[in-house]
Amino acid sequence: MRKDNWTPTKMTYNRKNAGFTLIELMIVVAIIAIIASVAIPRLMAARLSANESAAISTLRSLSSAQAQVQSSGAIDCDSDGGGEYGYFAELAGTVPLRVDDGAGAATAGALTDLLTPSVLSAAFGNVAAGSGGFGTVSRSGYNFQIFLPAPGAAPVAGVGEAPAGGLPGAGATGSNNAEVLWSCYAWPINQNQTGNRVFFVNQEGDLMQYNNRGAVLYSGLNGPAFDAAFTLAGDMSSPIAIGAAGQDGNTWVTVQ
Repeated sequence: MRKDNWTPTKMTYNRKNAGFTLIELMIVVAIIAIIASVAIPRLMAARLSANESAAISTLRSLSSAQAQVQSSGAIDCDSDGGGEYGYFAELAGTVPLRVDDGAGAATAGALTDLLTPSVLSAAFGNVAAGSGGFGTVSRSGYNFQIFLPAPGAAPVAGVGEAPAGGLPGAGATGSNNAEVLWSCYAWPINQNQTGNRVFFVNQEGDLMQYNNRGAVLYSGLNGPAFDAAFTLAGDMSSPIAIGAAGQDGNTWVTVQ
């Protein structure tokens, strides 16, 4: 036993539970809500703008690809030396090109008739059933659909691509007409979410648009009919309705 004046010291620990008060949490939540209310609409607007720009770029690339294939004579279903325009899967090299059936009409070719090298990315060969039951390609928030002309004199009907890509049926496209006519529409997969405007281009290279705010709205599986942007009903050989109402009743204007 110690005999000095030593006295044991009592050890104490001072615990303090740190954290946010309810008021502080409410302030943080309010700040986050304010930032979100400003940022999210801008992000959505930026996304829509980017998708629309991508759709315009795709149609311009398609126009160049069609001109290249037609001038090369890669597709010549009546064997007259005049090249014809193609569908997405043909241009992407994922299905055989249309060939002469021996009687001057179009029929599906063999695997040896694949376009090599292709003039479009293989991604454009991912064709699925879409608007009107025709083949549709979906890219960057937009649906794309090519129409080629049917046989015969005016009025010339438009024929969409097969749901799996390429020729929709033997004799469905007109060889002579396909040497001079083609068209393509692009519309949003979800209107107001992946895009707003609808776009159109054909062999003349004029890129048109419709603001997609009228009585007729194009979205998802509801895409334009082949004559939507033309002046005459059922005739894709007629002039484009530039600055005027097309056959869908909507005003189509040139993309600036």
